[in-house]
Amino acid sequence: VRGQPVKSKHPKEPGENKIKPINKKVKPKASKMKERESVDSSLKSQSILTQVMDKGHFQKLAPTLSLSAGQSIELRCKGSNVTWNYPSYLDTFKDSRLSIKQLDRYGQLILANSTAADTGEYSCWLQLCNGNKCRKDETKTGSTYIFFTDKEELFVPTPSYFEIVYLNPDKPAVIPCRVTTPSAKVTLHREFPAEEIETDGTDIVYDVKKGFVYQHPTSDHKGIVYCKAESQGAPQISIKYHLLYVEVPKGPPSTTISASSSRADISDSVHVICTVLGEPDVDVNFRWQYPGQESERPVIIQNFWRLINRGIGHTTRISKSILLVEDFEARDAGNYICIAQNLQGETTVATKVELN
Repeated sequence: VRGQPVKSKHPKEPGENKIKPINKKVKPKASKMKERESVDSSLKSQSILTQVMDKGHFQKLAPTLSLSAGQSIELRCKGSNVTWNYPSYLDTFKDSRLSIKQLDRYGQLILANSTAADTGEYSCWLQLCNGNKCRKDETKTGSTYIFFTDKEELFVPTPSYFEIVYLNPDKPAVIPCRVTTPSAKVTLHREFPAEEIETDGTDIVYDVKKGFVYQHPTSDHKGIVYCKAESQGAPQISIKYHLLYVEVPKGPPSTTISASSSRADISDSVHVICTVLGEPDVDVNFRWQYPGQESERPVIIQNFWRLINRGIGHTTRISKSILLVEDFEARDAGNYICIAQNLQGETTVATKVELN
């Protein structure tokens, strides 16, 4: 009986109903989880996110929303410690059109004078904090994907006119030509030889929120491509995407080390090079241990990386760290150890430099 008034109040004043999240967490979640797991997650994601309409009315947000570019929008997330996520370029350019505030009972996001470039996912969640440590409350989140439609800009604008997409054999690759109008007809094209690439819905699929997805990239897919969109008017062309095929070992960095000489005289200059071959988009961090470290012997360390082609269409990132010892001394003789680390782990290599 107590559940009934909650349901009837809910549509009228979703911004003020404190009983709803508790009711949702305990009852529906337990009863529907087995039958409707995917539906439950979308219901859960709508639980704290609303759009403010005219005259103070609130509207629950569906997974997608279409608005005309130029409109302003106000979103609210219920809670006293709300974190927001939105298209990253709004942060990159410190856009003054975006305003985020935390009030007593809700977080507020206002985007004024929207443009086609604002198209993307807008989400929020509650933070549970204990002292200085905070974590995301997975039961209280909200998310919607907003299309800001613009007849002049069928594709979501990007800062560049050319992008590189890496094709990795063991993970999907995305050609991110997203549209501002969800009903637009979008096709994928190869620049040379000039032809349309068939989207079969299995190996290559189109996702209106992501772009074209190559589920199982191969070296045959490399080359330059672009997208074409049509919607009640002349077709529009996206920027170009250069697809580079990558094939390197997974796991901790593949590392080698070498010294300019294994033996050195007093006052010589000696450099030790640590080299990693890896995936183009995987960062490598270097750490060094060397004989004069404890006595704070000054050395020069330089890190850099570049992309290299290995064979036809195979691209690899070569990362290097160079340690330079000037005016070699007796205390500089010994083992030079390089530790290279990526997200998969770390590799330690060493070489010895002796005093003549």
